[in-house]
Amino acid sequence: MTRLIRYLRGYIKESVLGPLFKLCEASLELIVPLIIAAIVDRGIGGADRPYILRMCLLLVLMGGVGLAFSVTAQYFSAKASVGFVSRVRSALFSKVQSLSYSDIDRLGTGTVITRMTADASRVQNGLNLTLRLLLRSPFVVFGAMIMAFTIDVKSALTFAAVIPLLSLVVFGIMLITMPMHKSVQRSTDGILSTTRENLEGARVIRAFRRENAEILEFSEKNDTLTQVQKRVGRISALLNPLTYVLINFAILILIDTGAVQVNLGNLSQGQVLALYNYMSQILVELIKLANLIISISKALASASRIADLLEIESTEPSGTSCEPLSSEVALEMSGVSVRYAGAREPALEGVSLSALPGETIGIIGGTGSGKSTLINLIPAFYPAERGEVRVFGREVSEYNPAYLRGMIGICPQRAVLFRGSIRDNLRWGNESASDEELYEAITTAQALDVVNAKGGLDAMIEEGGRNLSGGQRQRLTIARALVGNPRILILDDAASALDFATDAALRRAIRDMRGERTVFIVSQRASSVMHADKILVLDDGAVVGYGQHDSLLLDCPVYREIYETQFGGGDGNG
Repeated sequence: MTRLIRYLRGYIKESVLGPLFKLCEASLELIVPLIIAAIVDRGIGGADRPYILRMCLLLVLMGGVGLAFSVTAQYFSAKASVGFVSRVRSALFSKVQSLSYSDIDRLGTGTVITRMTADASRVQNGLNLTLRLLLRSPFVVFGAMIMAFTIDVKSALTFAAVIPLLSLVVFGIMLITMPMHKSVQRSTDGILSTTRENLEGARVIRAFRRENAEILEFSEKNDTLTQVQKRVGRISALLNPLTYVLINFAILILIDTGAVQVNLGNLSQGQVLALYNYMSQILVELIKLANLIISISKALASASRIADLLEIESTEPSGTSCEPLSSEVALEMSGVSVRYAGAREPALEGVSLSALPGETIGIIGGTGSGKSTLINLIPAFYPAERGEVRVFGREVSEYNPAYLRGMIGICPQRAVLFRGSIRDNLRWGNESASDEELYEAITTAQALDVVNAKGGLDAMIEEGGRNLSGGQRQRLTIARALVGNPRILILDDAASALDFATDAALRRAIRDMRGERTVFIVSQRASSVMHADKILVLDDGAVVGYGQHDSLLLDCPVYREIYETQFGGGDGNG
């Protein structure tokens, strides 16, 4: 938690006033047993009804004031904890946005979501309870012991003996359970990841009749989580019984000692009752403290996980340059190799490539050949393990990432749209784009019929584009990339859901666009790349062919096999 304290800045006043008002309420509570003792000894013992009435009214007044203190403390504590976690969540979201693809791959989506939701909520609850009770409970415990000494030293020795024992139990259990709560959170990450995958892939699971297998896998992970939670629960469950046993044993000793002192005339009945009330206050506060310790243990485990995420050193490029060095070569790769985290074999090895402004480069290969990995190097989504990647003469790591990606329009392999209007989604490419510019991009992307059918630019798109077909999503994604008028356009299998006629019309429209735009077309279709100026053929992460369609048919067996598989042989002039 100490690593997150900086997010409390701006809430220092609330963090001080919350506990302070709670201590004021506790101070009133410590006075109550003395008033009860006075009512018993002087009021009831002396049959003084007016005195009893005055003391009862005083108790009611103290109750009202104590309630006001308590509500005020709750207000300040809630304000501080909610504001604190709001800042932590914002910092987490900013951190996630700054992470590279490699960092996110290593962390896992489920882990990130858990830390921003369940962990953040636990930290909020833990901080709220800490501000309200962490000082109050020890204050009442030690205050009750001190008040007991003011009544009778001999009887108060019972308090002095039982409090260290209770502290040993409470803090011992806390130290044991803290690492176990971290294990619970790790198991929760696994449950969340499995649930997320099942929800996203529900149609595929049902299509392949995998429901029972997925239920079994989920049950195994759920059972693992249950077992860990049971172990933590068994230990945590010892808190209340142990504290009750110790306190009640202390109360028995106190009553026995107090009775003897009353018989000897050293104590009054009211004083014994006050000592009993103080012991009861200690019991109540230690039970609160015990439960508080459990909540704090969970909060500390969650806070540690959040702090670990916030302290991750991002591998995202940190260059600052916003100026290309050359306009003669759009892209140059020299001996580039890429290896994903944890992978034994490189995804790409020894790749060299050059593209001039205005050229169209086709990239083709089988599944897993490294096509998407290659084009992800251009906007520096992944770093090259070896070799250099230069865009307009400058190494991509030297560019300011926002500037670099502003020069590049990307249509990812998976067409992703967001909840909002068509206009809002397209303006991701250029926030200030006019409707005329939007329609120009829509027309080029062969999406005009989609927009008109939906009712225009103000038509709403559901989350993930659920109300669109795969082809419609792809065309709008292409339009979004074109709105930014990029110098480099990357189509990563962006036409896979389009029919051949629409795909051909799209390629013609992109060729006819004004300006020298370097286009990279990644596809498994030979028809999509065969008219490109150059075609790069990949196989198992290595370049096995580079040239034009006709020459590759003669010299590259991999390309010839792809072409003949799709076109059934022929002279290659498709």
